[in-house]
Amino acid sequence: MTVRRVVPNVQSEAVEESREFYSLLGLEEVMNHGWIMTLASSSSPAAQVSFMSGDKTAPVTPDMSVEVDDVDAAYAVMRESGAEIVHPLQDEEWGVRRFFVRDPNGRVVNVLGHR
Repeated sequence: MTVRRVVPNVQSEAVEESREFYSLLGLEEVMNHGWIMTLASSSSPAAQVSFMSGDKTAPVTPDMSVEVDDVDAAYAVMRESGAEIVHPLQDEEWGVRRFFVRDPNGRVVNVLGHR
């Protein structure tokens, strides 16, 4: 399993204001679903941050997202380890397959792969 990117998720009610603020640092909007917006560096596209008003299909807002090349393998590893699965593995309408797991610090991690 290979990690493709790690993105902090900031729960925010000021998504538009965040876009304007972080654009001053050179980050550009690369995705916006209304409830989540991702900004990235044009010179280093894997450098990203997401702002979320809340998660559309999950019971909690994750603290970070980790994109992997094989989300099913990641899910199996986490289940076998006994880690707390916060949101089950599922396909989402916006083209990702994902699950949420709680890390040892209590943070919720959205583990995903693009379909």
